[in-house]
Amino acid sequence: MLALSANGVLPKADYAIFADTGWEPRAVYQHLDRLEKEIAAPAGIPVLRVSSGNIRRDALDPNHRFASMPLYVLNQDGRPGMTRRQCTGEYKIKPIKRQVRELLGYPHPQRVPKDVFVEQWVGISTDEFHRAKDADVRYMRNRHPLIDLGWSRSDCLRYLTSLGLADTPKSSCLGCPYHGNAQWRHIRENPEEWRDVVEFDAAIRAGNARANASGTRLLGQAFLHRSRVPLSEAPIDHVTAAEWAARQQEIDDRTAVVEDLENGVVDGCSPWACRSGDPVRSDFDLTA
Repeated sequence: MLALSANGVLPKADYAIFADTGWEPRAVYQHLDRLEKEIAAPAGIPVLRVSSGNIRRDALDPNHRFASMPLYVLNQDGRPGMTRRQCTGEYKIKPIKRQVRELLGYPHPQRVPKDVFVEQWVGISTDEFHRAKDADVRYMRNRHPLIDLGWSRSDCLRYLTSLGLADTPKSSCLGCPYHGNAQWRHIRENPEEWRDVVEFDAAIRAGNARANASGTRLLGQAFLHRSRVPLSEAPIDHVTAAEWAARQQEIDDRTAVVEDLENGVVDGCSPWACRSGDPVRSDFDLTA
């Protein structure tokens, strides 16, 4: 969305926001630096980096309030379970809302007037249209430009490839329990990052440090991998049916991109020309 805005396909955004959990892969931070320097800055779009702290450090700090990660749990009776997921709200949504309020001139706890709001762009493609939702606060109005354009994941990949950004990495915490085996294998290719997540996995076996310090210990054991065994022993080399399907889809997507480039086709049939409805007016346009 940032590139589409910078290149005039979408209206120029006033700001782009990156919510940093403090524990992203190094490749993500390097990619963000590149986007800021090569795409955002020349277009005059400030990239705002916001944060609520370092999720890894907070999980291991007995003196710090911690919003739980969705850890896989093996209960004392042998039954599987899972802890609540609070991390997205704390480390992603909360800092974005705080920044938006400041941009509007109404930082918490000031009340934002009902006629003051931002239009927030959310990068959900047609493949995941079911994830497109309205914001839960009145001063933020969500819009989904990729869905408006009719763009799928393969369309996004085609466009990124045309800009020399085919290697765009996935943004997520290094130790996110939602990683599939393919992502864990990718992390393992970087010895430093693999050592980091293996050490963290071992450190949270009894749950987060704050809960343990306050006397509400986990009645079981917690793990990062869905197999509920230590990450260093987890069967991450096993390829699931879902991964096979995803791998085939990626091959198909990349094959289509190569064929288009060879045939001189980059942007397809300009799907943005088929947009319906008038653009929403707001005080700011944001990409998040």
